[in-house]
Amino acid sequence: MDPARLLLVEDDEPLAALMASALRREGFLVDVLHRGDAVIDAVRSSHPDLLILDLMLPGKDGFSILRELRPDWPGLVLVLTARGGDFDQVVGLELGADDYVAKPVPPPVLMARVRALLRRHRPDPEVRVQSFGDLQIVPSAREARGRLGVIPLSDAEYDLLEFLVARAGQVVSRDTLFRELRGIEYDGLDRSMDLRVSKLRAQLREHLDGRSPVRTVHGRGYLFAVGP
Repeated sequence: MDPARLLLVEDDEPLAALMASALRREGFLVDVLHRGDAVIDAVRSSHPDLLILDLMLPGKDGFSILRELRPDWPGLVLVLTARGGDFDQVVGLELGADDYVAKPVPPPVLMARVRALLRRHRPDPEVRVQSFGDLQIVPSAREARGRLGVIPLSDAEYDLLEFLVARAGQVVSRDTLFRELRGIEYDGLDRSMDLRVSKLRAQLREHLDGRSPVRTVHGRGYLFAVGP
């Protein structure tokens, strides 16, 4: 498989150089930008597999970049936030980021997040379409479809749906979702997974006649229900 191309956008030039060097040692192709106003053109010309995006940038901030990119660019986005910046993390996820890491991020953690996102983005073409009533899961296209066609899910929302579908009928805890989908342990406070579930459920309801098979089991976690 060809090496993944990453676009790293970080205005702290020494930090960007360290991160890019670590990523290149792992075999990734890495382009680096230090200003936000160059990102949109770079994404549309180079088509990176993953955009690693700092939120506080000169020229154009990361929030504005996400708002402009997401309507017509479905690629992966990993945002870099200030440590403890819960507001940045939540807003970034709401605008379509697939994951976030807090700076300064240790290289092994960055590698784990990057590899986890890319691994889920390159599906096994041998996995067949799964049908649950009006809902179809198409792994080869990374799509969920309702009666009216493709349901517009972000990569993070599709990953969550596919993970729950693979465990249909089983309750999946927050601890498991954080560990398997984000590569970190749940700290008891982070609400980003709840937000992801809420957005997924809203999309499913909109495209499945007001019904969602993703349900909350209070005190235990979440369930993809296979029955009525």
